[in-house]
Parts: sequence; C-alpha cells; structure tokens
Amino acid sequence: MKKLNDKYDFKNVEKDKNSFWIKNKYFELDLKSNKKSFSIVMPPPNVTGKLHLGHAWDGSIQDFLIRYKKLHGFNTLWIPGMDHAGIATQAKVEARLQEQSISRYDLGREKFIEQVWNWKEEYASNIREQWGKLGLGLAYENEKFTYSSELNKIVNTVFVKMYQDKLIYKGKKIINWDPKLKTALSNIEVIYKDTIGAMYHFKYQLENSKDYLEVATTRPETMFADQAVVVNPNDKRYKKYIGKNVVNPVNDQIIPVIGDEYVELEFGTGVMKCTPAHDINDFEIGVRHNLAMPLCMNENGTMNELALEFNGLDRFDVRKKLVEKMKKLNLLIKIEELNHQVGYSERSDVIVEPYLSSQWFVNMKPLAESVLQLQNSSDAVKFYPERFSKTLNTWMTDTLDWTISRQIWWGHQIPAWYHNETKEIYVGLEPPLDIKNWTQEEDVLDTWFSSALWPFAVMNWSEDKKSELFKKFFPVQTLVTGYDIIFFWVARMIFQTKNIVNEKPFNDVLIHGLIRDENGKKMSKSLGNGIDPMSVIEEFGADSLRFFLLTNSSPGSDLRFSVDKIKSSWNFINKIYNAARFVELSKSKFDKINISIKDVIKNNNFENNLNKWILSELFKVENEVEKHVSNYDFNLAGKEIYNYVWDNYCSWFIELSKANLENTLVAQESIVTLTYVLKKILIMLHPYVPFVTEEIYESLNLNKSILEENWEQFEIKYEDKYLVYVFEIITAIREFRLKNNLKKSDDLKINLNKFKNKIIEKNIFDNKDNINSILTKMINTQIVFDASNSEKKTIIPQSDFIIEIESEKLFDVEKIKEELNKNLEKINNEIQRSKNILNNEKFLSKASPEKIAEEKNKYENYLSQLNNIKSEIDNYN
Repeated sequence: MKKLNDKYDFKNVEKDKNSFWIKNKYFELDLKSNKKSFSIVMPPPNVTGKLHLGHAWDGSIQDFLIRYKKLHGFNTLWIPGMDHAGIATQAKVEARLQEQSISRYDLGREKFIEQVWNWKEEYASNIREQWGKLGLGLAYENEKFTYSSELNKIVNTVFVKMYQDKLIYKGKKIINWDPKLKTALSNIEVIYKDTIGAMYHFKYQLENSKDYLEVATTRPETMFADQAVVVNPNDKRYKKYIGKNVVNPVNDQIIPVIGDEYVELEFGTGVMKCTPAHDINDFEIGVRHNLAMPLCMNENGTMNELALEFNGLDRFDVRKKLVEKMKKLNLLIKIEELNHQVGYSERSDVIVEPYLSSQWFVNMKPLAESVLQLQNSSDAVKFYPERFSKTLNTWMTDTLDWTISRQIWWGHQIPAWYHNETKEIYVGLEPPLDIKNWTQEEDVLDTWFSSALWPFAVMNWSEDKKSELFKKFFPVQTLVTGYDIIFFWVARMIFQTKNIVNEKPFNDVLIHGLIRDENGKKMSKSLGNGIDPMSVIEEFGADSLRFFLLTNSSPGSDLRFSVDKIKSSWNFINKIYNAARFVELSKSKFDKINISIKDVIKNNNFENNLNKWILSELFKVENEVEKHVSNYDFNLAGKEIYNYVWDNYCSWFIELSKANLENTLVAQESIVTLTYVLKKILIMLHPYVPFVTEEIYESLNLNKSILEENWEQFEIKYEDKYLVYVFEIITAIREFRLKNNLKKSDDLKINLNKFKNKIIEKNIFDNKDNINSILTKMINTQIVFDASNSEKKTIIPQSDFIIEIESEKLFDVEKIKEELNKNLEKINNEIQRSKNILNNEKFLSKASPEKIAEEKNKYENYLSQLNNIKSEIDNYN
C-alpha cells in the first residue's frame, strides 16, 4: 500500500513516472480498440540542438489533449518525430567540421552524410530524454523521421506524381540565393530586417552625347549585368529617349532605352536600370523585351569576369570600390542614405542575393486554389482562434511558385536524372535502365517538402492501399503549432494532403503564440534571453513548468515567462499534495468504511449538507472545464480547477470537514466524499500536472494508474445557498479581525440585516443552528438573529445582506474616527491637487499622453479612496 511522503518533493515524485507509463504502453498504438479514435502528430523538432521553451509549451499542449481524451474514453495516438532540417543541420555539422579544419568537400558526399547521421543520432537521443522529462505521452514505437527510408519512399512517390501532374517543373528564374551556404532559398526562408543602406545616383550618358539619364540603385555592384535602361512609355520627360542607347558607366557597354509600364511615373527619377539576372522585377521586364540575362556574380557572393578589375572580389567590397571609381570619373551624381528592408537568410543570416538560377519549382496556383476552396466549404479546417484562418487565406492568395531544390547534400535527393548527351530529364521512382548514360540530380528537396507530407506520411500511407493505422486515425484531429509557421508548414500540409490524399490533413488547428522573456522581448540566442526548459524542470519540476505554460495564455496569444508564476504553480501543486496528505491521514483513522460514494450519490440522502455542496460544485466545475477545453481554452479551464481546489476544496471543505470526521454519524460519508472529490480533482488536473497526480492517485490504491480512470460525472444539485453565505460571513469576520488587530478569542456580537429579499432571509434563518455551529468552530462567533440595539456598530456590506458588528467594547471608536478624518483631509488635498493639474492647459499641452493618463488614473484612485473612507466614517456614526 503506497503512502505519500510527508513533504512534496518534485524530484522524488517525477522520478521514474515516464518509464512507468512507457513500460505499461499506456500511449502506444492500439488498432484493436473499438473506442472512438483521437490522434495528433507532433510538429517534428529539428535535430539541430536541444528543445527550447517553445517546444516545451507546444508539447505540453499536445500532451494535455492526449491525456484529457484518454481519460474521456478515447483510443488516443500521438505520433512523435523529428525533422532532418536540411540546411540547418548541414550548417551545424559543417561548423563542427570546420573546427577541425575539415570541409564537406574534403570528405565527399557519402562520408559527409555519415557525419550528419552521427549528429542526428546524438541529438535525437537528447531530444527523447527531454520528452521524457516533460512527461509527454508519446507512441514511441511509431516515432518517425523525415529522412528515414520509409519517408524517403513517400517523398519520392509524391514528387514523381506531382511532376507527372505538371505541379512540379524545372525552370530558370530569379530565386533567393544564400551566398554563404551556396543554395537557393524559398521566399519564406528570407527574413527582412531594417538595414542602413544608400541610394546611389549615376549618370548613364546618351550614346554620342553629353546628356545623361539619372539612374538610382541600392546595388551598384549589379550594374555590370545591366541590359537596358527603362522608362515609362507615357512619361513625357523620357518618351523621346525610347529606342536610343545609353552608355553603362561601369563598363562602357552600349545598352538600349526601353519603355515599360512597370516604371512608376512619380517614383524616384522615373528611370531605372534593368538587370534581369539579379532582380525579380527586372527579370520579368527582361522576359517581355527579350533581353539577355548574364550573371555578374559567382555563387559565393564574389564578382565574376564581367566585373572587370573587380573579378573575384566580394560583392560588398566591390560596391565601395565601384562607387569611389564612379566618383573620380564624375559619373556619380549623389548618395542618399536610407533605412530600408533587406532580405537575410534565415539560416546563415547573410544578405540574400536575388539570383538567376535553374531550380525545381512547385506550381502553386492550382494548389493554393484548392486550399481556398476547402476553407470556403463546410469541411474547412477550423482554426483556433478563428482569425488565423484569414491569415492562411491571405498567404494562399496570389502566392508565388515554391522553390523546392536546395544545393546541399543532407536531404531527399531529387529523383531526377539527366541524359549525359541529350540532357533529357527523366523523373521516376527507379533510375533509368541504362543508368550509365544518366546522371542523377545532385540537389535535394527543401526540408518543408517532406514536412508537408507529415500528417499522412506518419500514418504509414501508401499510394496503393490504406493502412489500418491510416484508416483508424486519419485525418488528425488537432494540429498544435505556433502562428509563425502557418505558411511554412500548416498551409503546405493542407495543400499537399488535399492534392495527394484528397482529404484535409486535420480537423482543427490550435495556434499558440511565442514565448517572450519577463520584459516582453522575444527570446533569442542573439539577445541571450532564452530559457532552457530543462533548467526550469531541475529547479521547480516539470509539473510546475507545465501548469505555468498551460494556464497563462489564451489561444493565439504570446506567453510572457515568469519565475514568480512558476513558483505560484509550485505552491498550488504543494497545496494539492498537502490536501492529499490530509485525506490519507484521515482515512488511516478508520478501520473499515461501510459505505461508498456511489451509494451516497445514488440515494441522494446526505447526512451532511457540506458533502452535498462540494459534490454539486464539483459537477459545475467539471462542466466548465469541458466547455473551455472544447474551445482549447486551457487557461480558463485551469483557473476553474484552481479556484475549486484552492477555495472550495481546501479552504472550505477540508477545513469544515475536520469537525465532521469526529462525528460518527457523518464521518464515513465525509471521508468517502473527501476521497472521491480528491480523485476527481486528480483526473481534472492530470493533463496539466501528470507526475504529481499519478503519485497521489497511486496512494489512493484504486487502479494501477490514473490513466486507467475515466471522466465519469454524477449530477448533484444543491439548491440551498446558506453555506455560501456562511463562507462570506467567515471571510468578512476574518478580514475584520485582521484589520483591527483582534484575536480569535475576542468576543464578537454580530447580526445580519437588510437582506436582499425575503427568500435569502428565510434561508439563513431556517438554517441558523447549522450556521452558528459552523461559525463557532471556524471563527469562534455566532450570529445574534436579532437587530442590535447598540448605536456604535461596524457595517460590512455583502452582496445579499449586511453584517453588523457591535464595536463599542472592541476599540476606541472616537480615536478611529479621528484617524479616519485625518485621512479624509489628506485625500481631499490630493484630489484638489490632481484637479488643478488636470485643469492646467500648459500641463495638458506639454505633457505626454502617458503622463496625462497617469494623472487621470491617480485622480480616479483618490476618488475611490475618498468613498471608502467616508463609508468607514459612516459606519462609526
């Protein structure tokens, strides 16, 4: 028979619990169950490092759902997994090798990939250990990896199908290029930052003339690849120049002046250079006007031979040197400093280069339209909060084609081959038969391509036959993720699943925000304000961290980290633990208990109204919790449980039950009620704090684990409100004694008066004996159900009546009134001062809005204090 330790020690409580759940397979796949299925899939963390606080939050939410649904009788499945994170992981491994002065090219592709697999195994092991410390209820036997052979087969199958359906193509376009990692990036892998730069104005002299057109650019180094100067054909200033030529100032090349309506009449000088290989808009103009598209830059961000004497130099060094040269040649008109948005690589943090390149693309138009059609139908994926559905629709409107090829080695190698002589492209699941005449594409797929298949790929999807796992658990019920990857991941899962499986991937998407530090700043390595969840667990325990994460933010909102709130969570858990200790000790006093709670509830024949009241409140809170959880409002559900546990169960029920345990007539009913309500509290709290609830549950000696329990409910109605009035009276008298420094032994004569209605008055009067019995035990006071004749009394207003306390013999009333009048004078002075300031025009015109608001707030507070003091003075008159 398990017993609780005297004090709550989270390290002892949380030790071995996860191993116990895993050993007994509480969360593993069960295909034989006839229960209703509920499934979620884990957003796979990258195998690039340890889990951060955001992962802990995300995981706690999902674990809440799994445990909650399991306790509600569902056959649950939570499939874990990890992402190979192509660029990110390769960059980490290359950095590690660089410390040993080794490059990936020294090793070659095959040996380098071995190094990355070693890295993956090392960090995957760390991540699993962290999952265990958080107590995540994962189906470990079904764990998936985005670069496993199993997933690779599915990725290739999807790629080939999409290529055959003309949803994937190879083309030459302007893409985002990372010169450090030397790979293409998709648009959403580019982070735009405010950057100090400059607008450089140059002279493009007309051929055989001293006249010139003024052209401005922020990227002078690309001028070596200019193919034209463009003006709007409707611009009266420049129409006459269309068809003529100008001299490119950096290389003396003759280039034409062309007309294109892309140029805005009112913007800048009205003349722009056109560099088709280095700008997306210039590329479109180049296509329309059949311009050549030479590159003047190498893949590593250095200039090529087109840059003449600057060949081989870094692009930004060339910018400085070229500007100086143009200045000396009197071809530089002016330089304007500007703060503008510049794209940086999300992975390497270098400035991205728009670059003409041959890449593989996904044709987004039909796929985006399928998402919009789905979201406008009755079968739409539901977002919580709903506003994020609009975010998805915005992303899917007029979206650009997706660049899916990456010039790295770690990832799904594209299943395409090029004929060595004809350059014909072959795409297939198997290599061409005459393989010696073909060379496989070296590029790999964007990580998000495989991640986009995650919901059905992890369900053992096959193009030929639906697996039992797929039939039972697909679509996923709820996807939990942050709002920062709605387009990165959520949108792509929707259109890829719709396209391949012809179903939506999930029914609901629960969006959470970002975790910020205590000052509200986003956590990041660069700011050094990140918090390691494992450090928090080491100091406060996983339960405290989880309860904080789950109860301090609403869906879609950011969460501010707070040590004080985590301490508060620990205090709450400690409160529950101590309550359980009280129940355990109380039960030990009974040799035998002859009744069960079900007997009591079934007969609805309570020996003590207190037991009936706590059970009726339990029924209410269980319903409120279910209502909030159905909307994914775990914070609101948590507050309901917190208030019930702290106030109703611990502060009132346990305290008042102590007297009942001495009364043999109601003692057994009280002990079974105490135990039953504790069990139901543990079931409600288990999704929040699984470790401590498992520990306490085991001490009740019921089932093997709390996970074998169910969320059964019994409706108990307790209409009699007199107990609530008793709680109000006790609270008011305790506060009165504390405020006036009175001891519990000091005799108080109290009366109730001015009832809200006759029903309340009758309810209290009919139960006066019970009320006074409780008041005597709790606060050594009784109500004199008779109007007091004393003129000197303190009035304490309640919602349904007032409490009158005879105060003449308790303290020096005249002295109290004197002190209150002094305070009244002080407050009146402050009110007048505040009025003068707020009526001062000079102050109102010069002070900041925040300062004015602060003064108005002070004024309102002073008025409130004034009313409180006046009310107290009235009580003593």
